[in-house]
Amino acid sequence: MLKVFRQSFLVVLTVACLIWSAPAIAASSSSVTGGASAFENMVLAETDFRDQDLLTAQFTNVDLTSSIFEAMDLRGSVFNGANLTDANLKGVDLTNGLTYLTSFNGANLENAILAEAIMLRTSFKNAKIQGADFSLAVLDTEQIAALCKVADGVNPKTGISTRESLGCS
Repeated sequence: MLKVFRQSFLVVLTVACLIWSAPAIAASSSSVTGGASAFENMVLAETDFRDQDLLTAQFTNVDLTSSIFEAMDLRGSVFNGANLTDANLKGVDLTNGLTYLTSFNGANLENAILAEAIMLRTSFKNAKIQGADFSLAVLDTEQIAALCKVADGVNPKTGISTRESLGCS
């Protein structure tokens, strides 16, 4: 019961913060301001993004299968309908990011920071999450349950255990 209340509270709190905060870090799925990179309806599979500035970038309906984002600053970035299957996101910082209808299936999220991210209708089947920090992230209940079965490790930057950040019992 407490977990359900916590999850509902976090969703309401997150939505309220997005509506009333100024200025928002994450871009919406319909617009990008401030010169952020925008990628829409593209196939960018196996692309190495490590030399690009993707802070608050937006990826909408983009195939990013097996792409490389290792150790990148992706804070506030949006992945809407993106396919990140088998992508390398080891050590990324996706704090305050938004992923919706996105696949991280088979992706490497080891030591990633996903704190305060909204990750609804997003799948993580066979993702590597050792040391990932999901603190205050909003995920679907079934995804949390599945991730808790494999959650292990401590994030080297935040010092938070993956199990603790997911609220695993």
